[in-house]
Amino acid sequence: MTPNYLNIQIIMAKRKDIQDEPEQQINIELSEEMAEGVYANLAMIAHSNTEFVIDFIRLMPGVPKAKVKSRVILTPEHAQRLLTALQDNIAKYEDNFGSIRETNEALPFPMNFGGPMGEA
Repeated sequence: MTPNYLNIQIIMAKRKDIQDEPEQQINIELSEEMAEGVYANLAMIAHSNTEFVIDFIRLMPGVPKAKVKSRVILTPEHAQRLLTALQDNIAKYEDNFGSIRETNEALPFPMNFGGPMGEA
């Protein structure tokens, strides 16, 4: 199995004291398994003074127990960069597809996704 490679161009905001720094490019390996991704419909975030922990969780209809599918641990600096990247991408998404509908309602647990509740 040959891994896929993505060419990601990293464009960093230029610091005021470094005006002529060239843009950087990095190759990132992406295996077929990782490229499939993992579905999550809930994220829980915790932090300490040195790191942010983001748990991506999948809630299934009618099932009271949820499963953490992935955990990502970030430095505060990388968490800030992730926030900036998400804000930028959401703005681009909304420019193309319209505003994302938000709800202020609390999510019911267990979520039944509008269908009948499951039974074992």
